[in-house]
Amino acid sequence: MTQPRDPEMIQREIEETRAKLARTLDELAERADPRRVASRGVSALSESNRARAIIGATAGLIVVMFALRITRRLRD
Repeated sequence: MTQPRDPEMIQREIEETRAKLARTLDELAERADPRRVASRGVSALSESNRARAIIGATAGLIVVMFALRITRRLRD
C-alpha cells in the first residue's frame, strides 16, 4: 500500500506544477503572437527569395558562359 503523503510536499508539488504550466503557457502565447507569426513568415519568405535569387544568378552565369563559349567557337 502507499503511504500517506505529507501535505507540505503535496503543496510544493502543486506549486512546481503550476510554475511549469505558467512557463509553458507563456511560451505558447509568445509563439502564437500574431506579430511573431508574421515575422517568421516574412523571414521564411525572405530566405526563399534569397535562394531563388542565388539560383537565378547561377543559371544566368551559366547561360552567359555558354554564350561566350559558342561565340568564341563561331569566331574560330
